[in-house]
Parts: sequence; structure tokens; C-alpha cells
Amino acid sequence: MALLQLLLVTLLSLSSETRYVSARNAADTPGTSETSLDLVRSSCVHASYPGICFRTLSFYTGPAKTPSDVAQAAVTVSMCRARKVANYLSRIGFGKKGEQIALRDCLEQLSDSVEQLRKTLSELRHLRSGTFRWQMSNAETWVSAALTDEDTCLDGFREVDGKVRADVKRKVMNVAKVTSNALYLITLLDRTRGLP
Repeated sequence: MALLQLLLVTLLSLSSETRYVSARNAADTPGTSETSLDLVRSSCVHASYPGICFRTLSFYTGPAKTPSDVAQAAVTVSMCRARKVANYLSRIGFGKKGEQIALRDCLEQLSDSVEQLRKTLSELRHLRSGTFRWQMSNAETWVSAALTDEDTCLDGFREVDGKVRADVKRKVMNVAKVTSNALYLITLLDRTRGLP
């Protein structure tokens, strides 16, 4: 069931990954706007993980003209990373029963996280002045839920020893850091009422 959910979420979010890859390629070309880089830098300076924030979003500087663009980019990066970790976990084989249970639960949590981030991205793409506060509340709630899902994924591996646990923890913690930065950028957008 978790694999079916993961496949559905993957198909639903292909357009977001395409946008991320396109933006990443645009950032690699000469003429990347210094203004976009300055916006990313100033947005990330107080994030939970400022270095990670700047590194991940500097690839996305092509369309970053407003704080809303930066927040959308952060959510997109987080969603893509969560999906990649879920895909990785679905391909590796765990031999022990405890590992299999933890893997199944983690895949379900990551699938839920991707879905929460997908809803957030959709909300951020359709911000309106009359419903801005309500939409921002939705976005903050959904990204918080995505972070909780990522933490819950790790909880299942507390009883698993060795390399598997360390590998999963490292990968999921990296996703959680990016998601935490996305939550910060959404909160910043809310505080500054940064409509597109």
C-alpha cells in the first residue's frame, strides 16, 4: 500500500521536479541574476540551517524574484528530496523483520510528507490578498505536518542497529533540515505578507 501511495505522489509531483530541474539548469548558465542570489541569501540568513538553505536554493535562483518564489523553491526542493529518499528506501532490501517494519512505516511517513509538501506548494502558487492569512496558515500547518512525518520515520528505526539505521537517519535528517528551512521561509513570507 505504501508503495502504491508513493507511486501516486511521485506522479502527482513530476511537474514540480521538472520545474526544479529547469531552474537548476538555468542557475548553471551564465547571467544568473545577482539580485536573485541576494534575495536567496537575505532570505536564508536566519533560517534554521542557513548554509543548507543557501546551497539548495542558489540552484533555484532563476525564477526567484520575490519572497514567494523563494518559499516555493524551498518547498519544491524539500519535496524532491523527500521523494528521492523514499525511492531509495523502496529499492533497498532489509533482511531483518524489525528493519522491514521500520522501512514500511518510514515509507508511509515519507509518502505523507511528500503529499503535505505538494499541498503546500499548490497553496503558495495561488496566494490571494483576501485569503492570504488563511492560506499561509494552511501552508505552515502542512509543512509542520511534513516535518512531523519525517521525525516519525526516524522513530521506527530506534530499535534497528548498525549501518541501516545510520544510513536512514542521515538521509531523513537531511530532508528534515531542508523542510525546516522551508517552514522558516513560509513563516517569513507570512510575517512580511509577501504576496507575488
